Amino acid sequence: MATISVSIVNVTSYTGLELLRLLSQHPYFSVTSVTARSALGRRLGEVFPQFGVAGNISGDLNAKGISDLVITDEPQQTDLAFVCLPHAAAAESVLILLERGTKVVDLSADFRLRDVALYEEWYQHTHPVPALLATAVYGLCERYRERIQGATLVANPGCYATSVILALAPLLAANVVDREKGIISDSKSGVSGAGKEATARTHFVSVADNLSAYSVFAHRHVGEMLEQLKLDARDLIFTPHLLPIPRGILSTIYVHLKRETTAAEVASCFHDFYAGKPWVRVFATPKLPQIQFSLHTNYCDLGFCLAEDGRRLVLVSCVDNLLKGAAGQAVQNMNLMYGFKEQEGLQ
Repeated sequence: MATISVSIVNVTSYTGLELLRLLSQHPYFSVTSVTARSALGRRLGEVFPQFGVAGNISGDLNAKGISDLVITDEPQQTDLAFVCLPHAAAAESVLILLERGTKVVDLSADFRLRDVALYEEWYQHTHPVPALLATAVYGLCERYRERIQGATLVANPGCYATSVILALAPLLAANVVDREKGIISDSKSGVSGAGKEATARTHFVSVADNLSAYSVFAHRHVGEMLEQLKLDARDLIFTPHLLPIPRGILSTIYVHLKRETTAAEVASCFHDFYAGKPWVRVFATPKLPQIQFSLHTNYCDLGFCLAEDGRRLVLVSCVDNLLKGAAGQAVQNMNLMYGFKEQEGLQ
């Protein structure tokens, strides 16, 4: 069958590079257009030598000849586009692409929230195309597989939000969480989660040999956690931390249960909810996920420990923030949009 053409908007971002790596090996999709204002007119093989450069050097991932692609400032007409621009900068590009008839997977935060007031509250920005919020599908495949299959615009979830929502969704759906006692998520991320542009907080000298909390009560991913899990702000305390590692997220989540529960019941809740969901792995208690287990994969790893009283539960959720938290999940969404298995190009 003919391959489906794909463009990557802002290919020089961390997520853009991960998408390029994944798509260069995908059996059904081919990258035919890339943009990046910081590298206009240059060939991909020059910007990313790992994909092959001119002369007698060839990259392992150059099977489709993507090293010869010239980086432009506007994407060419393709079947689907991945938009890897920052929030507030992505929406207008998404609108133009949709008007051309191009399907879009947006990796920014511009279409993750259906409530425009909620978006403007968390992002301190007036949404440029609020009418599109109602048509965008939140791209968490484990919850919205059928809707994603018929979508033209998919909003890729945030990395922290992915780890927290996938951990809490089964328990909240089963109505076993005592929300009155609150939920706490203590989440830690590698530095790539802060984006490619360096800041005083993300420079090596600030991050190395350090662990720091940031954006307490103010992290932007909280908005989508609350909306997707149907929680009130008073129900959830989320505190992100910066780890001195390049990538990976570990969320430790503390919940109280409404009644005394067994570990077998908790395990059954997770296994039933994620049956047939290939990219979620549930660890057998008391073994807990670690960042190293999910690193460089598209898995979300979930585990738990239940207190002896059967009422206090600790959840651990791990993802690679650049894969399941970004580019891998975006490819998973793309696969569903075109009727392929979620695993295609990700194994």
